[in-house]
Amino acid sequence: MTVPPPTPPGAPIRVLIADDQEMVRTGFRFFLDAQPDITVVAEAADGEEAVALARRERPDVCLLDIRMPKLDGLEATRLLAGPEVADPMRVVVVTTFDLDEYVYGALRGGACGFLLKDSGPTLLAEAVRAAAAGDSLVSPSVTVRLLRHVTAPPAVSAAPVKPVSAPTEALTDRELDVVRLVALGRTNAEIAAELYVSLSTVKTHLSSVQLKLAARNRVEIAAWAWQHGHGQPGA
Repeated sequence: MTVPPPTPPGAPIRVLIADDQEMVRTGFRFFLDAQPDITVVAEAADGEEAVALARRERPDVCLLDIRMPKLDGLEATRLLAGPEVADPMRVVVVTTFDLDEYVYGALRGGACGFLLKDSGPTLLAEAVRAAAAGDSLVSPSVTVRLLRHVTAPPAVSAAPVKPVSAPTEALTDRELDVVRLVALGRTNAEIAAELYVSLSTVKTHLSSVQLKLAARNRVEIAAWAWQHGHGQPGA
């Protein structure tokens, strides 16, 4: 699967909003359009319309609700960002429903973010910016539970992500530093600041880690880190 490139620096982040509630779409549009670096280019009231508009407009980020008529957000995510998609888009699932099966379905379907609607407008904008930059953002409460599942014994684990195999090549100390911070939920920019390196250096390390672990995304990198004792501060 081809990974979509980050939005070019300086260009406004073009966003599609898909939600069956007009009030939610209006609220999201009002807040996001007020951001100097974000512009809403399309709205959809159901999943089929969302997929069609996304394919036509090619927004930088798609914000998809889960419970929508005609086609739910999980299936729309799979069609726009799934493993079989040749030219995937960046999808952030935004929902009222904090259910494990939704989180796992969204991440398996290719979503690069999962946000609860009550997370607030600031986190919404951060999730859009993270997705556009090639990063990911998952609601903190969801992240904690997700990591609890992936580190639980097999008998009780809900297996939210596929097991990550042993590295094909040993990770360097600096790569392990980056992996630890990914597991703690840091963005690329935060990792760069904490390690006193450039953003491009962080991205280079992440690309190397992803290749060595055969991981599809940051969630699988974080899962590997927690399963192998690299997910704690100072690990």
